[in-house]
Amino acid sequence: MKHFARRRVQLGLMTLGFVGLFVAVNAVPGAATPAVDQTFTVLARGTVMNQGRIPTEQGLQVVTLEIFTKPGGSSGWHSHPGGAIVVIEQGEVTLTVVHGDECTATRFTAGQTFIELPGEVGNAMNTGSIMTHSYGMFPGVPVGGSPRIDQPEPASCSGTRR
Repeated sequence: MKHFARRRVQLGLMTLGFVGLFVAVNAVPGAATPAVDQTFTVLARGTVMNQGRIPTEQGLQVVTLEIFTKPGGSSGWHSHPGGAIVVIEQGEVTLTVVHGDECTATRFTAGQTFIELPGEVGNAMNTGSIMTHSYGMFPGVPVGGSPRIDQPEPASCSGTRR
């Protein structure tokens, strides 16, 4: 009889444990709150293809641009005060950046994202055959200021702009 009672207690505790686990697992999704009276549209999505960290600072602005570049068109040599994150929605861009006395050109295509570091001098050119459509997010912009600073063509990169 002792054996039967002990077995019953074990079975009861095991059942109680499974019930507790079931309740805990199902309670977690209930902790999230759904959006109320809010909608959104994904404009672009891209996989990050280069390294970079962009520091942010309270009190500065974030500027977002939709950018269209015709085949052969370019951004011209420029930098960004707080850097940039660019998502290529359609087409391709070859980004040439200056590092000391060297220029590095990297091609990015639809579905890819690249990061430009704060103060990094570069030129983004549509090297494809169709209109490039991209979205740029520029953090660290002074209030009311421009997300871009025009720069002269670096001597080490001569001929990389149309």
